[in-house]
Amino acid sequence: AGPNPPGKDALADIYRPTRWTLEQLGGDIAPLLAMPFQQSIAGPDGSEVRVVHASTRGTRDGIFPMTDDDTLREQIGHPAPAALCVGHTHWPLVRRVDNTLVVNVGSVGLPFDKDARASYGRLTWTAGDWQAEVIRLNYDRQLTEEAYLTTGFLEQAGPLARLHLEELRSARSELFSWVATYEDDILHRRLTVEEAVDRWLATN
Repeated sequence: AGPNPPGKDALADIYRPTRWTLEQLGGDIAPLLAMPFQQSIAGPDGSEVRVVHASTRGTRDGIFPMTDDDTLREQIGHPAPAALCVGHTHWPLVRRVDNTLVVNVGSVGLPFDKDARASYGRLTWTAGDWQAEVIRLNYDRQLTEEAYLTTGFLEQAGPLARLHLEELRSARSELFSWVATYEDDILHRRLTVEEAVDRWLATN
């Protein structure tokens, strides 16, 4: 066999946290694959509450606070539901576009709005309409940090495990900007993944 193509070893390093998680599941992802793309819940008046991971356009098509109304209308889909509940971006928000209430619940474990408290959404039917609130709760983050060690994640999940820990501590996205900054150098073997992580943590 010939040498590995450029970036192959680096990609393995980049995806080691995902591989580690898969191993904790015993390699069984069938329950995840069986999950539906979206769930619809009928309100008391028959209106639809639509629940998807990112948007109706796909599981990686995220809704951010800065998403403009025209883009958001496309992400809501047609016919538009009374309420759309999403996650993916880890940025909590409550926003109304036309007749649709849009709720991004944020993230319980890794919110990215610089507020380290756990974030989740509460949707209620009030006075004939859907109302939403993002709830923030304090929790024992020190215990969570310790779990990065006691579970073996920091030791076994590769250099990017340190970026995941930094996201927990800073309550902001680190990985997305890290990839944009270093991906080309890594894939062309000018930097290792570990070297790129070291540089990022030293300068951010």
